[in-house]
Amino acid sequence: MYTNITLFVLSTACCSPDPADYPFFFFFFRSSKPCLWADAIISTPSTCQVPLPALTVKSERAGGCGGELNTGQAAGSCPCRRAPSLHHTSFPTLRSPPLCSAKPLSRNSVMFNNELMADVHFVVGQTGRTQRLPGHRYVLAVGSSVFHAMFYGELAENQDEIHIPDVEPAAFLAMLKYIYCDEIDLSADTVLATLYAAKKYIVPHLARACVNFLETSLSAKNACVLLSQSCLFEEPELTQRCWEVIDAQAELALRSEGFCDIDAQTLESILQRETLNAKEIVVFEAALSWAEAECQRQELTSSTDNKRKVLGKAMYLIRIPTMALDDFANGAAQSGVLTLNETNDIFLWYTAAKKPELQFVSQPRKGLTPQRCHRFQSCAYRSNQWRYRGRCDSIQFAVDKRVFIAGFGLYGSSCGSAEYSAKIELKRQGVLLGQNLSKYFSDGSSNTFPVWFEYPVQIEPDTFYTASVVLDGNELSYFGQEGMTEVQCGKVTFQFQCSSDSTNGTGVQGGQIPELIFYA
Repeated sequence: MYTNITLFVLSTACCSPDPADYPFFFFFFRSSKPCLWADAIISTPSTCQVPLPALTVKSERAGGCGGELNTGQAAGSCPCRRAPSLHHTSFPTLRSPPLCSAKPLSRNSVMFNNELMADVHFVVGQTGRTQRLPGHRYVLAVGSSVFHAMFYGELAENQDEIHIPDVEPAAFLAMLKYIYCDEIDLSADTVLATLYAAKKYIVPHLARACVNFLETSLSAKNACVLLSQSCLFEEPELTQRCWEVIDAQAELALRSEGFCDIDAQTLESILQRETLNAKEIVVFEAALSWAEAECQRQELTSSTDNKRKVLGKAMYLIRIPTMALDDFANGAAQSGVLTLNETNDIFLWYTAAKKPELQFVSQPRKGLTPQRCHRFQSCAYRSNQWRYRGRCDSIQFAVDKRVFIAGFGLYGSSCGSAEYSAKIELKRQGVLLGQNLSKYFSDGSSNTFPVWFEYPVQIEPDTFYTASVVLDGNELSYFGQEGMTEVQCGKVTFQFQCSSDSTNGTGVQGGQIPELIFYA
């Protein structure tokens, strides 16, 4: 005889119809007699609701005999006085269904861009370049307050298909990937569009990641475009970073292709910038390039009259009277965008004692004031030092904030006035970032003499760069002593270490390259 055994089964729902895919089954076996009972729990990590399979529970009697109870059969009774030992001898192998996971995030990530159980679709992009993307209302509502209002708010949309023409498909997919998978996938080509999508649908962490990506990739080539976008997205920190790059590397920024893509308001803000570190002829040429691009955007012929028309009042923000006379005579005066009266008045401004009134700003821009990091506490000279025979003087440095190296301060002759030829270079991990070959005249004093790069070089924080110079001239010069490994210059901290490129004796403690000239 068998003991009466009661079987309780608790389960949760599952998406798999396969009987081998089971949920968390909890089996409670209990004898009908108080002294003959046992409990067992059998489980598998799944979420299926399927017909219960045949389970065999075996009860052993005192004499070694046993009996079986199948879960699909009525329970019998057994006179055995021992607690039964339970065996699931006929329970099938359990496995998880393909779309189920123990982690909620993993379960959501499986549904990313997946048609399975999708209850909404988005038609994303402009006409002719659209892409239809699946979505799941609950997941989207959890990840974005805008989607929550769209699907579950008072003005919830019941449409199965939603058109989004103002977002690029790649950017929308990047946002969905973050919402579903908590993964941020950005590239230089899509980051601005992704930032727009993150702002529109109020996904703040993704928006912050986009801004960080832009700040990291910021350079003179894209600074003007990012300035325009940062104002549109109301990101003041990014705006400030853009201005730092544009001010310090103004000529590179103005000559970049991106400058021609900015809007008229951003153009005016750049042209009126007091700290713009550029020659005015470069500013004038950049404005004409922008005007030509704007004519194309407005489907106008690129005539001088149309260029002047699209420039409008921005023309008077160019400080033409502050140009060198040669630059004006050979450039602006012959461009055709100035009227005859304007050209005559500006020539008179250069030459006449009584200067005419001009609509153009006549005060030069202030530009940026260069700062100097001096790494030696003293200097000296000796009868057998410091000699130059084509060997390289080099030092490595790092900063804790972004700066722009404009040039080096170098020592000169210790034996009276002399002229030197200097080839200066700036490298990062062996990659040449800037170089220049120029001459400087030293007056025999222990002062330092500046040698400039053609354009300031952007220096990122927490990375070592190599500053090098090869000098040709009077063999004996001053040299630095009592060098410092760390120097504080305003809000910027410089760190120095010896360079393996140095073949003429320069190091942290002494030698050449006493100063780094920079903008911050």
